[in-house]
Amino acid sequence: MVAAMTIEPEATPLAGSTARPRIVAVLACFNRRALTLACLEALEQSAARAGAELEAIVVDDASQDGTAEAVQARFPWVEVVAGSGALYWNRGMHKGFALAMRRQADHYLWLNDDTVLVPEALSALLSQWAALMREQGRQLILVGATADRESGTISYGGRVRDSRLRPFHYRLVWHAHEPVPCHVMEGNCVLIPREVAQRVGNLDPVYEHAMGDTDYALRARKAGFDLFVCGGVMGYCPRNTLQGTYADRRVPFRKRWHLVLSRKGLPIRSWMHFCRRHGGPLWPLHFAWPYTKLLMSGLRALLDFVPFEP
Repeated sequence: MVAAMTIEPEATPLAGSTARPRIVAVLACFNRRALTLACLEALEQSAARAGAELEAIVVDDASQDGTAEAVQARFPWVEVVAGSGALYWNRGMHKGFALAMRRQADHYLWLNDDTVLVPEALSALLSQWAALMREQGRQLILVGATADRESGTISYGGRVRDSRLRPFHYRLVWHAHEPVPCHVMEGNCVLIPREVAQRVGNLDPVYEHAMGDTDYALRARKAGFDLFVCGGVMGYCPRNTLQGTYADRRVPFRKRWHLVLSRKGLPIRSWMHFCRRHGGPLWPLHFAWPYTKLLMSGLRALLDFVPFEP
């Protein structure tokens, strides 16, 4: 086991607290050496600002660009765990989180390797978590919102359900100064107290790339834990583009169908598992809808190109 990095505090985030918070961060990465190094550098600086005792587990999914070697050379306090090359985000995080939960920690921090924390991120997360704990009187998950560096718009964070008819349709929520409640979260920056992790458990490995963070949030809420989005921007991360995905109508239908069934789309087994767990009595309709919608769009595109003789 890699020894924790004890950081002398530059500031005291929790008034009246003398104990240093112990945080174990978990990241999954693949062939993004420069981004991963920048992420860990920012994490190190933010932990220093918060006066935290920090460990990190990085699951490198068989990167070919030297990510694992570069991380080990630059950050000796980080444990690098080798993946098979077929873990993708959710199963990589599942592997890392399983190891993290064996360690003593006050909090676990999920962090995307393309997320660059602002220096005050961990101080803000810890202080707002403590304030919410005093107010709510029970444990909770705190989500850190990220913004696109160029546009300044919020890219990832917490979301709330905005339609009873569409139970899996969520919109981003955020406030510049105050924490706000949310229903689900995106796993770019998430602070999970040890007690919550012990009760809710790990990410579900049935999910391959996506859906695991949403599923975890819904399971946490069923277990009685609330979720909040921390006030302010905790880091920078660009929003993934829809270009070239199954949602891109400029992509030929045959390729879109292949993409929706791929690991980064809505693979049938994972999507069915999610819908059965969280979709209620109408889960078969929710399960079928995205595939039906894609088939309908392909049919419309085909009809648009059928020659018509008056």
